[in-house]
Amino acid sequence: MKRMGLDVGSKTIGVAISDAFGWTAQGLTTLKWNDKDFSTADQEIESIIQEHEITEVVIGLPKHMNGSIGERGEISQSYATYLADKFKIKTTLWDERLSTMAAERVLLEADVSRNKRKKVIDKMAAVMILQGYLDAQ
Repeated sequence: MKRMGLDVGSKTIGVAISDAFGWTAQGLTTLKWNDKDFSTADQEIESIIQEHEITEVVIGLPKHMNGSIGERGEISQSYATYLADKFKIKTTLWDERLSTMAAERVLLEADVSRNKRKKVIDKMAAVMILQGYLDAQ
């Protein structure tokens, strides 16, 4: 039972997948997309679901520090509903507060250059989202 974690941004989606046991999350890729047209990532998402036999998609839900949900959170909620309907797959929203900041910190501590950080930050945030979810199960 593999799960896929998504860090949904306005121009990119970071993607992570779990191992078959659901113990660890690994970064897979970063997809380019347009959050105004959810279908722009359909082909890649469908391919990942099929290739890795994904049974659940965990989508980061960005919340404000006070717990309220803003525009980005509403887009994540809408995208979760879209994926569930489109691919007939279970979707779960997971509080992603500070996941991008945590990913940035890990990459800084690993002395990853600014250019390389920009290329992997969304994928790393997806790992943080999915691993948080897996750890809570």
